[in-house]
Order: sequence, then C-alpha cells, then structure tokens
Amino acid sequence: MPASRVLPSSEAADLVELARTLAAKELAPNVDEAEAAGQFPREIFRTLGRAGLLGLPYPEEVGGGGQPYEVYLQVLEELASVWASVAVGISVHTLACYGLATYGTPEQRERLPELLGGELLGAYCLSEPHAGSDPAAMTTRAVRDGDHYVLTGAKAWTTHGGHADFYQVMARTSSERTGISCFFVPADTPGLSVDPPERKMGLTGSATATVRLDGVRVPVSARIGEEGQGLRIALSALDAGRLGIAAVATGLAQGALDRAVAYARERETFGKPIIEHQGLAFLLADMEAAVQTARAMTLQAARRKDLGLPYTREAAIAKLVATDNAMRVTTDAVQVFGGYGYTKDFPMERYMREAKVMQIFEGTNQIQRIVISRDLAKDRAPTLSTVA
Repeated sequence: MPASRVLPSSEAADLVELARTLAAKELAPNVDEAEAAGQFPREIFRTLGRAGLLGLPYPEEVGGGGQPYEVYLQVLEELASVWASVAVGISVHTLACYGLATYGTPEQRERLPELLGGELLGAYCLSEPHAGSDPAAMTTRAVRDGDHYVLTGAKAWTTHGGHADFYQVMARTSSERTGISCFFVPADTPGLSVDPPERKMGLTGSATATVRLDGVRVPVSARIGEEGQGLRIALSALDAGRLGIAAVATGLAQGALDRAVAYARERETFGKPIIEHQGLAFLLADMEAAVQTARAMTLQAARRKDLGLPYTREAAIAKLVATDNAMRVTTDAVQVFGGYGYTKDFPMERYMREAKVMQIFEGTNQIQRIVISRDLAKDRAPTLSTVA
C-alpha cells in the first residue's frame, strides 16, 4: 500500500516510481540478510548512484538531478520504507557533499560529478566523543603548516566510517569557540584510520565508527570555505540533514504501517479479519494519522527551503515530529502482529529498533526543542509566498 503523493511534475512522479521499482527489485531481496549479518551494502549505493538517486537535490551542471528538496525527500522516503540503512546512507552522502557544493571553489566543485554519481561514497565528520550536541566544543585540531594543514583528533559516530571514499571533516583552526574550519579528506590519506564499527541495536547494515586523525596532512586547497567558516557550514547543512532524517523516519513508519495493515487484513480472530475489530482498527487509524502528519510537516519544511525561505524551525519540527511518530508507529506495528511481531521471523522488531536512533542522531529531539524555542524567541516576520 504505497503512500499517495501529490508531486510537482511528471518527472518527479517518474523519479518516485523509479525509487519504488529499485526498492522492490534491489533493496527488498537483500535487506533481511544484510541487516541480520551487519553487512554494508556498498554495491547498492553504486546501483542507486548510477540511477541518479544520490545527487537529486544538487544542480545538473555538477552532476546532480536538479530536483527540489520536496521531490528528493519523497524519493528518500520510498527507499526508507524498504531499507532504512540505505536511506540514511543517502541522506549522509548528500550531507557530505553539501559543503563542497555550497561553499566550494570552482576547482573544488569539479569533483562533484564523481561524488554525486555514486562511485564515491561520502561521510560527514562533526561529532566527537565529548562534543555531540555541542559541536563548538570539538577538540579535533587543524594546524596550518606552510601550504598544508595537519589534522589531529577523533570523530565519533561517523556513518560510513571505514567504507567511505572521502570524509568531510570539521576541525578547530583557532582557540575561539567558533574557530572551526571544514576539510575534504580522501579516505586513503596517511594518518586516517577507522575503529571497528559500533555494535548497534539497529541500522546494522549501516556502518558507524570512530574516525581517527593522527597527523593527517591535507593541502590548503582541501579546505572548504574560509578558515573559521566550518561551524556555519556544519549548522546550515544540519538543517537540510534533519529534513533527510525526517523523510527516512516517515518512510520507515510507512513501511511498518503497510505491513501491519496487510497482516491485519489477512489475520482472522473470532471469524473475521482483525482489522474489523474496532480496537485494532483504531490503532491502525492513529498510525496512519501519525505517518500523514510527519509527511505533511516534512514537506512543508522542504517547500520553504525550495523557496529560499528560513526553515530552521520547520526542519527541527519535522525531525522531532517524524522521528517521535516513527517510534510510536513501529511500536504499534509490533503490537498489531502480536507475538509474531516480537520474533525475528518478521521485520517489525527491526523497524522498531531502527526507529529509536532517529530520535537521537542529527541532533537529539531534546536539541530540536531547544532549536524551536530559541527560534520562537526571535522576531521572524510571517511569510506569504506563492509558487508560480
């Protein structure tokens, strides 16, 4: 029971249909085995890249798809409904390309076609063991040495750690709290190493690891933006990244809902399908309302971004609502399946485990409340915008 969508163009509809087809043919046959074994699906990313789905929100002239965020997020949602680890990976790759695409020099941007084409996979290094929700407290340093920088430190919770071909690294270049700069670091740079992946309760097909930088030398040309501009790059990227996670959470919830509805139509008790029992029917109705609410809020924020309007508050709300709702919907989906939902013979327990982390990464939902409340304290003029 795929989600009903209102899309802005026939091209967008074709992209969503392509995502559904690839999800059914490439993702669905592999997800259960890969997640059970903790296998990283590197070839899947190449397949999606060749199909043009790894660079959708970036301009066509740099190898992207030239699509609005409204469309990109709905493609991401379709993939997440089948395999959340892959959808999270696409969101992270999109985030890792953001600095180069938005702040890079013309020479740096020449690398984007190979990055967006899927042959090279990116990772985003911001968090540290003691600087997660407060990135300005990071201690990883980049010291200027002639025409190079020398990077030393450790970056925690790095998605694609050990599998990425390049890392976008934030490092301190001055003692000022905001004295942080952004660097493009190829994975084979001497001094860069990756710890064994974290042993997680969910998203086991997505590698998450600590990246260590031990005297990593990169040329000055590897710095993205000006020195000291890194925190601005990181925080502006996080707004877009939060929309990515909101879409993934919505897709995950949609996938759980679809399976729960299908099961409830087939499973019979007391002589009729369990979906005809009011207690369970109302539970499913609440799940549907939660998914639709998450989608509406996520697309509202995306449309503001596409129009060039401020959307920090809306991105935080979307991330908060979508991930909290995904946790509730996947938990209720386990309930619909009863005892079977608690077994690994069905994917419901996996959906539930995967939903939990979405309330944590890209800024915990407690941080989202801080972002929202601080933005409310500002005098932001209301907007009335139209789309031609």
